[in-house]
Amino acid sequence: MMQIWFDFSLAYPYAFIVTITVLGLLVGSFLNVVIYRLPIMMKREWRQECFEYLELDDKDEPEPKTFNLTLPLSHCPNCKKEVKPYQNIPIVSYALLKGRCWHCRSPIALRYPLIEALTGICSAIVAFHFGFGLELVFALLLTWCLIALSFIDLDTQLLPDSITMPLLWCGLAISTYPVFCDTESSIFGAILGYLSLWSVYKVFKLLTGKEGMGYGDFKLLGVFGAWLGWQYLPMIVLLSSLVGTIFGLSMMLFKHHNRNKPIPFGPYLAAAGWLALIWGEDFNQLYLTAIGL
Repeated sequence: MMQIWFDFSLAYPYAFIVTITVLGLLVGSFLNVVIYRLPIMMKREWRQECFEYLELDDKDEPEPKTFNLTLPLSHCPNCKKEVKPYQNIPIVSYALLKGRCWHCRSPIALRYPLIEALTGICSAIVAFHFGFGLELVFALLLTWCLIALSFIDLDTQLLPDSITMPLLWCGLAISTYPVFCDTESSIFGAILGYLSLWSVYKVFKLLTGKEGMGYGDFKLLGVFGAWLGWQYLPMIVLLSSLVGTIFGLSMMLFKHHNRNKPIPFGPYLAAAGWLALIWGEDFNQLYLTAIGL
């Protein structure tokens, strides 16, 4: 089977990229579910743990008893009607339904097809850059997880351990092959990635008494250190900080964003890390040239 895919990718490179793009669109549809449901699942779990610790009965349960990434089935939040598979084709269904529910015609958020499109486009770029091989498989996995983490962080300011920690261990594991970097670079990358932001957090809290970022950000940078090696960490931190500063100032200037309201840093880290995954060597060379090395 692998040989068939390899031959197909060599004989029809553009058809291969289109195939990966379609796969990305389908995964994007699932990511919409993950982005919405995973934070709710986490909060339900925390709630249950609190009630168990306090030895109280949790009788006030607003969500269905079974609530995970597969159940209940996708449905309209307004009329509660189940969304059929032919009504859930990525982007196409949204366009045919004109952004409204099949049954009650209530509007469907535009972010759903946008996340599907983003996942498809990023998957196509990964396929074009890496071609068929082991690098493609893991690069797609990392890309899809970063999209989910980014939007979860934007919505809830959470970077779930259920995504970041498996990614961290996966990065360390694949360094033994190696896929993107050697084991030594991966181990030091994971350590330095976590400790560098942790140190900034501690110094900032000591000076201001406030928390400048969350522990999920430390883990996410550790993920990039494990996957790409410690050599890419300065570039990722610099790029994410630059983009985060620009967006933060823009929101305060043009949208009157409350400066006391925290801005999630995860999406900027994810974007910088993904750029390093694809064009890391070029960016790193540019960065080293800029500082005179």
